[in-house]
Amino acid sequence: MKGGIKILLSSILTACVCFAIFKYFEEPDVYYINQAPTTQPVHIVHTEQNTSSINSIVPTDFVDASKIGKKSSVYIKAIPKSKSKRLLGASSGSGIIISQDGYIATNNHVIEGAGEIEVLLDNNREYSAKLIGADPSNDLALLKIEADNLEYATFSDSDSLEVGEWVLAIGNPFGLQFTVTAGIVSAKSRNISMLEKSGIESFIQTDAAVNPGNSGGALINTKGEVVGVNSAIIANSGKYEGYSFAIPSNLAQKILFDLRNYGVVQRGWLGISMIEVTDKKAKELGLSIVNGVVVVSVNKDGAAYDAGLKKGDVITSINEIPFSSSSQFMEIVGRYRPGDTINIEYVREGEYTVTEALLRNQLNTTDFVAIRKDEFLTELGFELRDLSDEELGNVREKGIYVVSVNRNSKIGRTNMDPGYIITKINKKRVENVTELLEILKKQKGQVILEGFYEHHPDYFPYAFTIN
Repeated sequence: MKGGIKILLSSILTACVCFAIFKYFEEPDVYYINQAPTTQPVHIVHTEQNTSSINSIVPTDFVDASKIGKKSSVYIKAIPKSKSKRLLGASSGSGIIISQDGYIATNNHVIEGAGEIEVLLDNNREYSAKLIGADPSNDLALLKIEADNLEYATFSDSDSLEVGEWVLAIGNPFGLQFTVTAGIVSAKSRNISMLEKSGIESFIQTDAAVNPGNSGGALINTKGEVVGVNSAIIANSGKYEGYSFAIPSNLAQKILFDLRNYGVVQRGWLGISMIEVTDKKAKELGLSIVNGVVVVSVNKDGAAYDAGLKKGDVITSINEIPFSSSSQFMEIVGRYRPGDTINIEYVREGEYTVTEALLRNQLNTTDFVAIRKDEFLTELGFELRDLSDEELGNVREKGIYVVSVNRNSKIGRTNMDPGYIITKINKKRVENVTELLEILKKQKGQVILEGFYEHHPDYFPYAFTIN
């Protein structure tokens, strides 16, 4: 009896040891996320007990992307022109080197009001920067430093970004230079009512940590390519609370190109007002999908009018790019200039139709004309623009058109009216806004502008002083 018990216990012990050895060498079915080997397939167990293996494409780190992004990142210090503001200290922000010869992109609000702009590169080289142009309505500015063979950023297609995709924000939060933070794309085409009325708000929303000082810095993908320019946060505290917003690269590239080549943004206008398609509106119109914009009104003789669009039409795509919001629609159209032709797909009474529209400028012509709202001009108290080709054929002399006058300003106190065409400054002839600005910025003391009103035979001088 005792011998039998011993044999039984010995058998049980042997079985336990064998089972333990088997379990020790058996490969587990499931890895915990923080234990899964990064170079081996991850096994997924389904409830039906069928198993499959996949290789993760998610990067295990962002080292390479960070190295690429940091090389083209800069720290910007903007020293105010005003002595009173200068006592409060310089403001700081971030920028992106976009060419090997020293062009740098940043936000307009980073350098607004600056008398001097200093730039620090990732290699600790310091430079003075010149402001090439600014676009307050879309919060972008272009700077230039005198340098060559710089590491510069590569832009990527922001349309290809997917919600949930990894992105990195590179900048100088709170003066902590060349800081990298990571997050995902939380949403696209966000309108947060931050910009001026004519601004295009179609922000990329991310949860990458962005704080004061990050403005103007790059939002990059995991390849190190720029997909956006970090511009804003929504926060009750004024500090990061989980929401940050970037200007999409496709729109930013167009604006920066215009600032570099024309000094101002050349924006194409379609000439409509619109509302978004809601579920209720889609049902009313018999639409199968809820996307696009409904045309509410069409400007007579504008681009949309000539293309045959009418009130009630539902625009669903531009150049075969579909959109689901008015923000996205404005962003797509905002990538084009006066004189560009776009294909518009729209629905009218249940029928899908495609038409072409020749975009115009604010004056409803195809010329490259833009209202100049440079800070120097607005401080004096007026907005200017170059004359269009059509106007040049009708007026008796080349000059600069005064679009608006602030009555509580230096220009306003001269009693100048909108519609005045400036032809001379201190007896020197000028034909465009850029020429006038160059002279004004160097001028001290009394300034005399000469010119005329289109339907008046006389010439009128206006005098003011620049301190």
